Amino acid sequence: METYPIILGGVKKQTEEIISVRFPYTSEVYAQVCQASTSDLKAAVTEAVKGFEITKKLSSGSRARILTKLADEIHRRGDELADVLVMEGGKTRKFAVSEVARAEVTVRTSAEEAKRIYGEIIPLDWSDDTEARTGFLQRFPLGPVVGIVPFNFPLNLACHKLAPAIAAGNSIILKPASSTPVSSLLLGEMALAAGMPPKAISVVPCAGKRAEQLAKDPRVAYLSFTGSCTVGWHLREIAGRKKVALELGGNAAVILHEDANLDYAAQRIATGGFINAGQVCISVQRVLIHRPIYKRAVEKILAAVKALNVGDPRDPATDVGPMIDRIKAEEAYRKVQEAVTQGARILTGGTLEETMFAPTVLVDTNSTMRVNKEEVFAPVLSLTPYDDFPEAIRIANNGEFGLQVGIFTQNINRAMQAFADMDVGGVIVNDIPTFRVDQMPYGGAKGSGIGREGPRYAIEEMSELRLMVINRNGGTE
Repeated sequence: METYPIILGGVKKQTEEIISVRFPYTSEVYAQVCQASTSDLKAAVTEAVKGFEITKKLSSGSRARILTKLADEIHRRGDELADVLVMEGGKTRKFAVSEVARAEVTVRTSAEEAKRIYGEIIPLDWSDDTEARTGFLQRFPLGPVVGIVPFNFPLNLACHKLAPAIAAGNSIILKPASSTPVSSLLLGEMALAAGMPPKAISVVPCAGKRAEQLAKDPRVAYLSFTGSCTVGWHLREIAGRKKVALELGGNAAVILHEDANLDYAAQRIATGGFINAGQVCISVQRVLIHRPIYKRAVEKILAAVKALNVGDPRDPATDVGPMIDRIKAEEAYRKVQEAVTQGARILTGGTLEETMFAPTVLVDTNSTMRVNKEEVFAPVLSLTPYDDFPEAIRIANNGEFGLQVGIFTQNINRAMQAFADMDVGGVIVNDIPTFRVDQMPYGGAKGSGIGREGPRYAIEEMSELRLMVINRNGGTE
């Protein structure tokens, strides 16, 4: 069994503290991973500061070439990376392969965007006393970036932090989730092989509480966190004056109107509700169905859910595998059982065995139940009828979250009404809220976070505008 060292300023380092990474399906130990100490984290920031002095001077072409080589490495080692995602996170084989492909796209897109960090020329000669003045606006890298990565997309979301940081000219410290650190360590190794200046990259697995010192350190210029709402908003409170981006939780809704393509919608809802065992921030959790089609829609959704293959994630035919660990599975199970005691009915699923939570569909829920008002982060969705489209928007908007919403309708006016009235980061028409391609801006409103990911938009977040004003007449005789 391999023991993975941390990466500190581009150098692999063995540490005394080691944790076991377990395969969620069987709980067997898959790997041993060294943990960064408090002094290691301090040293990582020191190295990142030194590394920034190198990266900020790299040309856009140099940054793009590093990222292109990194994308090539991801492609070359794709099978190995997919195996890691299956074993450390319990991700199904087909979904792991998809994540590796997305990670490659994220990095290649960042390589392109590294060459498109444009500025602006601003005429300032609007009055007699500002004649001959011209403003030049340009983006400059911020400084050391800390990226804290969740367990559910441990490779691609690490790329969403690392690749834009490189593209913008920053150094980067990655802190992977404790349950899925191997993929980030391999990513760091590949970045170094691609030509990333060694001092400019560290990968430091450690407990979340210990990593708070990275958020507090004033030498860090930018903190990018993806994870739970509680932790994310806490980190923002302690982060001081640095810029912070938070990609947090959700309880994404689908609005299914009577003019929807029901067969297509049902298949997509089953995919969006249960892919990665529902452990996706934009997983379908609430399905709001126009009352005239409610009965037919429920039947089609149930049929699609029951057709899913549940089991060993190593099997290429498996659609739904285990949750990440028993603790999170039991927490979600309690929310479902609580809803049942409050009047909800289970149409399918509702059972838990170790980490295997059966795909679950609930009806007769209400907005006060935790399965609706909180993020379940499990293979659970609820079906609720509505009478008219404005009511559906009100229900979907209800609550503290606002990541994405899916609207199934053939009426452009309804789509535009949702676009105007939904308090979310994204409105996805004729598809599920789980839809995301990696070049699009992604982020939420309300309690779901601040800032946007997607290479172009993350580069903007990880850089700052600087103005230079030239007086062409200054100093002339």
